[in-house]
Amino acid sequence: MTPALRAALRILALLLFFPMLLSAVAGWMAAPGFLHPQLRQLTPDLVRDADVTLRAIGAQRESFDLTAPDGAPLRGWKIHAPHANGAWVLVFHGVADNRYGMMEHARMLLLAGYGVVLMDARAHGASGGAIATYGWLERRDAGAVIDRLQREEHPAHLYALGNSMGAGIALQAAGADPRIEAVAAEAPFASLREATYDYAGLQKWPLLGKTLFAPGAWLVLYRGERLAGFDAGAVSPERAVAARAFPILLICDGADVVLPCRHAQMIFRAAAGPRELWRVPGAAHTAALGTAPDEFRSRVIGFFDEQRAGTAPLKTGEASPDRTTR
Repeated sequence: MTPALRAALRILALLLFFPMLLSAVAGWMAAPGFLHPQLRQLTPDLVRDADVTLRAIGAQRESFDLTAPDGAPLRGWKIHAPHANGAWVLVFHGVADNRYGMMEHARMLLLAGYGVVLMDARAHGASGGAIATYGWLERRDAGAVIDRLQREEHPAHLYALGNSMGAGIALQAAGADPRIEAVAAEAPFASLREATYDYAGLQKWPLLGKTLFAPGAWLVLYRGERLAGFDAGAVSPERAVAARAFPILLICDGADVVLPCRHAQMIFRAAAGPRELWRVPGAAHTAALGTAPDEFRSRVIGFFDEQRAGTAPLKTGEASPDRTTR
């Protein structure tokens, strides 16, 4: 081997080693932030704005506070539709947001006759909980919300809608709790592991997140698991839709670099139940409603209306029958 070739190989090794080392360090340092996302406070101004929105359509919120199975306080709102059809929708917000972030979605559902429950996810908004677990604990939280809602409202049908983190939680909650009959999910993550590749690739180059920057993705999960004490590999909407057959409407945003359409496509391929995938051209992350408002309303409300027309009413404590056609 010539000196020039040896020098070239050393340079190549350094070029490969240092990005991987820097990625690993960044992943180790980022793990606590992954468990403790930035908190968006539910300020009095946001509450007043929500009340203005609701009054304009003849609706009024009620406090809906309860305790999660692990003792964490969960805070939210229950809102009756002005012209109720007997069905309710659990609405889940994205990471670093709170219930107010889904007000326009709630307004859309309420106008269509669906009652709405808007909760702050654990470690978000006004809710408690030491850490966010992206569905590991949140799916149990959803079960507690449903228990309370059934005691108070006896919903004829129960559905879920979510954005981003909330979409992933909604799918996992439905996979674990058959009382959720159908889910509309925008920009969901296929699994925590898959999502870390996008973040490790700086939300631009997921292939780098799976190769050169992969140590960062691996260490975020590894350290996160050790700090939080839960199996990050088991946080997977993709597995949830394969484990239980329930109707899903997946919405992927065509210009999304945070959780690109690859995630929704993976979930779509894994789904055991009826499934639909709508790609919204030009929409950024969770921006489908703003990008194509009329079609969004038509598709989402049409999806829930179709489920309501095609299934028997939900009995307290029981699930409606799964639909098996695709």
